Amino acid sequence: MSILPQHNHYLTRSPTHNPWHRKRIICSATTTTAKPKSSPNQLSFEPQFVTPPNLVASTSTPPVLNDPSLQSTWSHRYWVATGCATVLVSLGKAIVGAGHSHFWLEPMLAGYIGYIFADLGSGVYHWGIDNYGDGSTPFFGNQIEAFQGHHKWPWIITRRQFANNLHALARAVAFFVLPIDLVCNDPIVNAFVGVCSGCIMFSQQFHAWAHGTKSKLPPIVVAMQDAGLLVSRSQHGAHHRQPYNNNYCIVSGFWNEFLDKNKVFEALEMALYFKLGVRPRFWSEPTTDWTEETETASQVAVQ
Repeated sequence: MSILPQHNHYLTRSPTHNPWHRKRIICSATTTTAKPKSSPNQLSFEPQFVTPPNLVASTSTPPVLNDPSLQSTWSHRYWVATGCATVLVSLGKAIVGAGHSHFWLEPMLAGYIGYIFADLGSGVYHWGIDNYGDGSTPFFGNQIEAFQGHHKWPWIITRRQFANNLHALARAVAFFVLPIDLVCNDPIVNAFVGVCSGCIMFSQQFHAWAHGTKSKLPPIVVAMQDAGLLVSRSQHGAHHRQPYNNNYCIVSGFWNEFLDKNKVFEALEMALYFKLGVRPRFWSEPTTDWTEETETASQVAVQ
């Protein structure tokens, strides 16, 4: 009596993970009454090489200089103009309302709180975008990819034209602030909304200045950075060094020391991990998809 050979295919992976191996394991068992063999069960391996699948699609080259993706379009300019208009209307109503009521201190204090709150908001948002989600995440996928690209090529932000850099935030500000402008006449609320939304909209420009060379920045910008009114180059530079888990705020950087010293984001990360099982990105070893590449000499020369 004989048992027909049974063929099974298994896909195994080599220790180096590249390439993948497909090994055909042929199992055969034979019995006979005349002359039994010493090894009734025999295994034979026939390795075959299989091209590994492309599991991760990543961009390996930065945008070229003068790339259209770095230039402003009329749509970008429209949204920046609209965002600026809504902010100015809010600030104008705050000034007019304060003038009519003769109460200036409260609107000024509200504006200062809006400025402080904008820095905190920029840090929380930056932390979330940096550590969670990917390109397929609803609503935020493009921004997540853009921020990861920024970590890989941080100098690209200094090449973006003004409206190209601000239009996404300007559009969000326009949709949020316009209804408040239409229904609210409280100078305190208008002052808070105007300053806060304006700082958030221009935070990407403050961010770009934090990546600029001191000698090429306007003197007023350098003075504001040195005074702590805008996020400084040295403070934000620390964010782009390992372990990539600090100095997230990009308006003034006022909150960075408090948030980092008290491990506020670390506490949030642990809470999310234990509740949802989601790990922040920086817990893993940095990959070539988001570790920084330095600017070449030819790129610096044409800046």
